[in-house]
Amino acid sequence: MVNKIWNEDCLDTMLRMPDNLIDLTITSPPYDDLRDYKGYSFKFEEIAKELYRVTKEGGVIVWVVGDSTRDGSESLSSFEQTIYFVKQCGFRLHDTMIYQKSGFSFPDLNRYYQVFEYMFIYSKGTPKTFNPIMDRKNLWGSNWGKNTHRQKNGELKQKTIKPDYNLMGRRFNIWKYSTGGLGMSSNDKIAYNHPAIFPERLANDHIISWSNEDDLVYDPFGGSGTVVKGCILYKRNWIMSEISKEYCDIAQKRIAPYLTIKTLF
Repeated sequence: MVNKIWNEDCLDTMLRMPDNLIDLTITSPPYDDLRDYKGYSFKFEEIAKELYRVTKEGGVIVWVVGDSTRDGSESLSSFEQTIYFVKQCGFRLHDTMIYQKSGFSFPDLNRYYQVFEYMFIYSKGTPKTFNPIMDRKNLWGSNWGKNTHRQKNGELKQKTIKPDYNLMGRRFNIWKYSTGGLGMSSNDKIAYNHPAIFPERLANDHIISWSNEDDLVYDPFGGSGTVVKGCILYKRNWIMSEISKEYCDIAQKRIAPYLTIKTLF
């Protein structure tokens, strides 16, 4: 079942998976009423439990979600889901990350512009893989600060702290991406036949961060195939579920040109 798009409910796909199969899940579910998902139901609690079962010890889930605003109040669905993942399923909330968009929709007149979604990082135990992206220019010099230690004889000795220094440092957990028209989220024209793609760079950066080559990555709400494309390019195995045949057809056509590419490196 690996390296295949499955046109079905993700619960049906996971039903055929053995326990502890998946290294990394990256997905953006059809939360609240923000996304038109062809009228299909979203059985969140069942899906969350199955994701825990099929995730390997040390595996990670990247859950990209936002909240709708109803009657002047945000829905809090993202937090309710997170509490369920942690309290009811047994995942750890490893990190709460922010996906900041370059574009925005116009809000009510009494609130600020909404430009982000959450990227919750759930882990089954301690994450077994972390490949930090080092693309933030360090501000500090090679020597930083001083420290004082008391010796065994009671004397105080001062020394300069010399941390490991690199020109580039680990990025922060707020990730900003250009969104909108062709060339921003993707260069694949066919991807824009899906109403809610997220940036390829977002998927790729999580693939790099939380998995290694030949690991198995799952997207239970595959949409236009953004995660699958990243897996192909970065030499990860993959499984994609998508209940809409229309979106499966889009994803299949989108990834076809890349199936002959072995790797980016």
